[in-house]
Amino acid sequence: MKTTIRGYALLLLLAAGAALPGPAAAQARPGTSAELLTAQDREMLALANEFARRCGEVLERWIAKGEVSEERLFASLYYPIPKTDPPKFSTDWDKLSDRDVLPIEEAILARSPAIFFTVMVDRHGYLPTHDQRYSLPLTGNPASDLVNNRTKRIFNDRTGLAAARNEAPFLVQRYQRDTGESMVDLSVPLNLRGRHWGAVRIGYRSVDGR
Repeated sequence: MKTTIRGYALLLLLAAGAALPGPAAAQARPGTSAELLTAQDREMLALANEFARRCGEVLERWIAKGEVSEERLFASLYYPIPKTDPPKFSTDWDKLSDRDVLPIEEAILARSPAIFFTVMVDRHGYLPTHDQRYSLPLTGNPASDLVNNRTKRIFNDRTGLAAARNEAPFLVQRYQRDTGESMVDLSVPLNLRGRHWGAVRIGYRSVDGR
């Protein structure tokens, strides 16, 4: 049986880790108006808003069908998956995400060749389902797995937490990923039943080189 004790202990670790700087500083720009964004950023913001709306509908549907409770979705219970490094975690709802959120991620990803990734995260940076290109089978080779299997991790680095916790209409961050790519991360908050639940994030290559 999965216990709340383990999840609570992990939540404490997340709280402690939140104060730590990420591996690379990001240039962050929260916003309420898209007027100062580049044309590409505005395009990605439109995609992110669509992405957030569709993910929100999925979360609502899970609750309505009794597949998971609202309490469980907000519970911050993460169950360690053995023998994974960086650590991976399952939840009471990550399999639902694999089923229902992945098709949305893939559809948004296909809309522009500049996009690196499209993901949904909770407010602690937990990423239940990554795009298929980053969910390849684990090989046991740490260097390969870091790049090719990034699903079910908690991205509580500076950039990841900023995206997950931002409640402004959008957040634009320019940073260097832990795999070496320089990219733009545009996120939009994801709310569930009047409460901030997390965010959707779109990572993309800037066409103007910024």
